Amino acid sequence: MYKVFIVDDEPFIIEGLYDILDWAALGLEIVGHAENGRQALEAMASTPVDVLITDISMPVMDGLSLIGEARKTRSDLKVIILSGYNEFDYLKQGMRLGIENYLLKPINVEELESTLRNTVSKLDSTRASGLYSAFDVQILKDNTLYRWMNGQIAPPEFIERADLLGVNLDRPYMAVAVLRTAADEALFGQIDDLLEDSTELTLFRDVDGDTVLIGSLENPQEGKARLMTALEQLEADLARQGCTVHIGVGSAVSLPGEASVSYKEAKQSLEYFMVFPDRRIIDYTSLEENSGGPERHIAIAWDEYAKLILARDEAGLNRKIQDDFEQMQKAGHIRPEDLLNAALELVIRFKMELEQIKHTDESDIFKNGLGRVRDSSSLQDLITALQEVAGAAVQSLLQDMKNPVVNQVLVHIHNHYADELSLKTLGAQYHIHPVYLGQLFHKETGETFAEYINKFRIEKAKQQLKNTNLKVQEIARNVGYWETGYFYKQFRKYVGISPTDYKGLG
Repeated sequence: MYKVFIVDDEPFIIEGLYDILDWAALGLEIVGHAENGRQALEAMASTPVDVLITDISMPVMDGLSLIGEARKTRSDLKVIILSGYNEFDYLKQGMRLGIENYLLKPINVEELESTLRNTVSKLDSTRASGLYSAFDVQILKDNTLYRWMNGQIAPPEFIERADLLGVNLDRPYMAVAVLRTAADEALFGQIDDLLEDSTELTLFRDVDGDTVLIGSLENPQEGKARLMTALEQLEADLARQGCTVHIGVGSAVSLPGEASVSYKEAKQSLEYFMVFPDRRIIDYTSLEENSGGPERHIAIAWDEYAKLILARDEAGLNRKIQDDFEQMQKAGHIRPEDLLNAALELVIRFKMELEQIKHTDESDIFKNGLGRVRDSSSLQDLITALQEVAGAAVQSLLQDMKNPVVNQVLVHIHNHYADELSLKTLGAQYHIHPVYLGQLFHKETGETFAEYINKFRIEKAKQQLKNTNLKVQEIARNVGYWETGYFYKQFRKYVGISPTDYKGLG
């Protein structure tokens, strides 16, 4: 779990932050708190901290000074500012220091939780690939724009922040393009250089490491056409620099409320490069137009397929595929190419669903399936090819359920429960994505990773409280809790009384 340190001169704010969220569920643990910046620096000198949540206005040392001093020894520290002052100067100074967000008191719980989730995702990505710089104002820009693209920030608040960040979105329409490359981590910098003089395009990175372009449009049709021309030129310029990219483009939508629609379409378009490997740019609207128009549009009840995959029900998937495509064939207006397009769409959906569950690239499973689908010479060939793809997806999940990795993780926890433990470090150790490891762990044990560790540690603490004369603080450290206050809270949660009271029972 990532370590959080809280600094505020109002005790009720600190107490409230302890209780306001399920920190463990977010992959976070509060390891300490302080009433001013000086106390915080002293405590952080001996305490690992990944995320600092601090007020600005405090006695002895204010929040901005604290951030500056802390960054001298912890350059990758993530910072969230809490403030009772909606002052531009404070926000501007915070931006220079590379903060994740500037939240006003009273705290909006949903915004705080959203910011923390994005911060955790960024920490995962940062440590995995080094894509983000802790000192760049671009961090705050990435955070704000990504939250906007996912509907996590209200339009009025976004407009205010966009103005402060210098984001130019003053036209009535927009369209999103997402650029991805497998080989070059410097893609963002290359594109930034090529678009240096552009006033119509806004650039940021999302938590997947993709580069996102927002095109500001005066007119949806003409503006989208100009954007496509600009993207073609950009792709050609990057190719001359030796960088091959895939570009997915969403539809033109109205500002500011429909941004998430275009972003989602652009991300989904990237999946179709598996179907069209010779293309470099795929426009989501062209995919819909090529489906044959409304009269030939085939609506696949994808939710039903998704439930069957999640249930690992291969027989149910086989029946569903057989029934659906036989029904499609009986519809008088359906052409052979419409059936093929529906089958290709289904393969892409299988791939996206499996990757959403496992959080890994599962392209290899589906490449052969796509070839079989394209080469089908009859309806039954097509159905059989799809059933093989569905079977491969289910077997991939079943194999992981039988994988002994969870047992290895349990042994590790039992032997090293006092050490710093996280899904990220254990996932790296056992070569499995941390989110997927968490899902497997929950399925095998019936508890979340955090719940299991806390319960195990508390049981060990109970033994030491009964059988030793150690102080509560020493026992807390012995079982893996850096912060005594957090240990007290977890102990009360699982035992019902404080560690001190429990010790007194003997």
